[in-house]
Amino acid sequence: MRDLTHGPSGGPAPAPLREVAIVAFGQSDHVRDSAETSEVEMLMPVLHDVLAQTGLKTSDIDFTCSGSSDYLAGRAFSFTMALDGVGAWPPISESHVEMDGAWALYEAWVKILTGEADTALVYAYGKSSPGDVREVLTRQLDPYYVAPLWPDSVALAALQAQALIDAGHTDEAALARIAARSRADARTNPHAPLRGTAPADGTVVAPLRTGDCPPVSDGAAAVILAAGDTARRLTDRPAWIRGLDHRIEAHSLGVRDLTASPSTRLAAERAGLFDAPVDTAELHAPFTSQEVVLRRALDLGSGDSAVRINPSGGALAANPVMATGLIRLGEAAARIQRGESDRALAHATSGPCLQQNLVAVLEGES
Repeated sequence: MRDLTHGPSGGPAPAPLREVAIVAFGQSDHVRDSAETSEVEMLMPVLHDVLAQTGLKTSDIDFTCSGSSDYLAGRAFSFTMALDGVGAWPPISESHVEMDGAWALYEAWVKILTGEADTALVYAYGKSSPGDVREVLTRQLDPYYVAPLWPDSVALAALQAQALIDAGHTDEAALARIAARSRADARTNPHAPLRGTAPADGTVVAPLRTGDCPPVSDGAAAVILAAGDTARRLTDRPAWIRGLDHRIEAHSLGVRDLTASPSTRLAAERAGLFDAPVDTAELHAPFTSQEVVLRRALDLGSGDSAVRINPSGGALAANPVMATGLIRLGEAAARIQRGESDRALAHATSGPCLQQNLVAVLEGES
């Protein structure tokens, strides 16, 4: 969905959409194991942080939306417990998506566009450490033909990586360079559990090695959205959402070309990515091979370019499942707010081999 300024030939232009911006972003320190910390305890400092950044109180938030997974928590309706950290009394306007928090942000964005809210709190969290996240994610697969075979998320990513190598789009040395760059960039990210040199040891599932795969991470993130003049009042430099769209590939892996991501391309077109250059791209690529696919779909080039890719280190440095995509939007917005970026791309994904993809275009004040 994009800001429409021109109507069809011969017809009146539709009313312009409301301006919506990310005005605050916070995240936890992501860790390998948070056994001593509950979801609420992990989430509350992050919520307090984003509210403090804006000077808002919980009662000032018009709409609250969250993203998480009951499969990770191991119990039904687990997200209701996290509401203790938000404060749901007196009653609040609240919603939840069983998806990465980037899709919760999409719902909140639409809520503000329709005029039903001026401010929104979006948060997401995930604890992957209590179980085997590779097995948990098999529940996303086609239940008739693929899930009974129990291919896990790393095995499927390895199939995608091998397809890219066979097609001549990358090689193992190029994937290793992506891993090294991501870990090096994460040195300046105090929230990432993996910083510094990427390990070269051990093949996890050929051709993917340890450095090509994301770390198991527990963590949380939150953003605050605001409309128009409210956003300008809450922060000196809002990160305006100029376009936001999400698309999905076919569920069956057998009918897809794993070396391409047409859904990402379409979402980017609809979000207005190609209308002007971007200087920053936060890509939700849990595996090095998936960054190769996304670069091709988004015309970001295959080597050195003017676009800074994942300056935060990306999902290869911290991967709290169900919050990683929201963090990509938050990191891109934070760079705009700090004046380090003028026009940024943020991408989020869910499902095996980049099945579902969301693309946002963020800009600073004109």
